[in-house]
Amino acid sequence: MKALILTSMLVLLWLGTCSARSSDHDSGSSPGRDLSRFFSNYWKVTRARRALPPADEPDDSPIPAGADESDLPTCLLCVCLTGSVYCEEVSPDMTSVPTLPKETAYLYARFNKIKKIRTKDFADILTLRRIDLTGNLISEIEDGAFSKLTLLEELSLADNRLVKLPALPAKLKSFNANNNLLKTKGVKATAFKKLIGLVNLYLADNEMEAVPQIPEKVRILHLQNNNITDVNIDTFCRSNDTYYLRPSLSEVRLDGNPVILSKYPDSFTCLQVLPVGRYR
Repeated sequence: MKALILTSMLVLLWLGTCSARSSDHDSGSSPGRDLSRFFSNYWKVTRARRALPPADEPDDSPIPAGADESDLPTCLLCVCLTGSVYCEEVSPDMTSVPTLPKETAYLYARFNKIKKIRTKDFADILTLRRIDLTGNLISEIEDGAFSKLTLLEELSLADNRLVKLPALPAKLKSFNANNNLLKTKGVKATAFKKLIGLVNLYLADNEMEAVPQIPEKVRILHLQNNNITDVNIDTFCRSNDTYYLRPSLSEVRLDGNPVILSKYPDSFTCLQVLPVGRYR
């Protein structure tokens, strides 16, 4: 590559000299003088090129075989648009969250091999509004990994290997943890209590034995295909308030669980529609 660049420079210098020759013909220019001018210009350019700092030199070295994704800039591995980063099915395998541009608001890193979410992964990206990590190998999320994301509204951790949930940002409107390995001991009863703006909650295809506390504004609740064995009047309604209604909760799925819902008729009196599930 360096030889090609040098050759190109020589050709350009020679053409420039030839052009100068024609313009100087009437003033007595000679071939010997033209050749002298050519080599004078060549050595000037060569000396200037040698004076460049090393970082300005072209890098011809190939990417090593088996290189990790961390060896490459994020926007070479992924598609970076204004405020959005798309890192889906990246090759070479993406095993950790990439370094994101500071202004990132939407991250789509689906169907990779990310195994762990670290606290530092999102610590400096306070503009994030949506994170989609569906279809990875995530089994661990460090405490506080999402704690600084005060603008985050949508988070998908579906189709991973989680056994417990981390603390979630207070402004979440949609949370998806379908198809993980979550059990009730890994999901605190109050895990969603402070998410007062939560609208969609997806926890299907896990191993949970009980229904966690559901925030007031939730409209869609998916808990199908878990190990839930019972519900009670306080699961969805309030035992101390017979007039309490919950019109916003319009879709509840409990199908695929051992619980027989007809045994708990008082547990759904505040709902506009009965949950989907087993009644006999």
